[in-house]
Amino acid sequence: MTRRTVRIAMNGVTGRMGYRQHLVRSILAIREQGGLDLGDGTALWPEPVLVGRREHALKEMAERHGLTEWSTDLDAVLADETVDIYFDAQVTSAREEAIRKAIAAGKHVYTEKPTATGLDAALDLARLARDAGIKHGVVQDKIFLPGLLKLKRLIDGGFFGEILSVRGEFGYWVFEGDWQEAQRPSWNYRAEDGGGIVVDMFPHWEYVLHELFGRVTTVQAHVTTHIPQRWDEQGKPYAATADDAAYGIFQLEGGAVAQINSSWAVRVNRDELVEFQVDGTHGSAVAGLRNCRVQHRSATPKPVWNPDLPVTHSFRDQWQEVPDNDTYDNGFKAQWELFLRHVALDEPYTWDLLAGARGVQLAELGLEASAEGRRRDVPELSL
Repeated sequence: MTRRTVRIAMNGVTGRMGYRQHLVRSILAIREQGGLDLGDGTALWPEPVLVGRREHALKEMAERHGLTEWSTDLDAVLADETVDIYFDAQVTSAREEAIRKAIAAGKHVYTEKPTATGLDAALDLARLARDAGIKHGVVQDKIFLPGLLKLKRLIDGGFFGEILSVRGEFGYWVFEGDWQEAQRPSWNYRAEDGGGIVVDMFPHWEYVLHELFGRVTTVQAHVTTHIPQRWDEQGKPYAATADDAAYGIFQLEGGAVAQINSSWAVRVNRDELVEFQVDGTHGSAVAGLRNCRVQHRSATPKPVWNPDLPVTHSFRDQWQEVPDNDTYDNGFKAQWELFLRHVALDEPYTWDLLAGARGVQLAELGLEASAEGRRRDVPELSL
């Protein structure tokens, strides 16, 4: 098989998500399988160029994985004509400027979300990319996860009948950092550094709802900071100025209603860190990251409210597990492969910077809705 190399500048891979999901479990995993088979006797071979601010971390990472190229000079990497794609997994506040530089340099762009700190900037990036004629994509990993792929199969098969509502629960306890190390970086809890659960998670909920159930048309939210003080990576206390919990209600095109709770101050009493319950006239389903359970109307029991008698059965046992019926790859890797095929073969690809702007829009309107105490319309975006 002929090898065709695609060189990818990967900025922000010293961070947790950039390293684990994008470098190791996506790009290096594609290399381990011999490249991406393009179906014409050619294997696309991704060659990462690691980019970041910490020279020692980049050097150590490159040596660990047998990579030869890394740099702390983004401008120099973007000036390299052999680099085809720019990928960004930096902190949100640094992303917009870097993507602008990459577009100006004529690089295809693939990026984490949110794509910018505000809607105007996010739309401007989408326009710049369109006018430059480059390929561009935004990570929307949740819809490639096994649980949601099973849910999509149910929707496409008409299992639910008319979908009435979606209930989502996401979150876990993030330690404050004083007596146990926090699982998330401290900037996530400082609004001045681009932190906050709304700007982090509402872009996810936008594409999940949009792709599976319909466009979000209105948003209501209550946003709060439950834990006002945390401790940073050096063990120093700081004020948590960003929201750590959001309780949202989303009206969807077609009439269904979605309620999604997001919190970094909740202890998990569910099977997975995120679960969506979908209720329809013909059946219901509960989907997590990997698993999905269903209850058809023909098998729905008839509960009777009686608080004076103990429950003698398990409600969970009344649901049926949806079989895998397929082999599911890592969700990040699956989307990387689609984007690489888009670049190499011009295959269709819909998760672009305009889709990313919709996520920024929903986060922005969610914060405004909470601050104003009212429901906000979500206008349809176009360039």
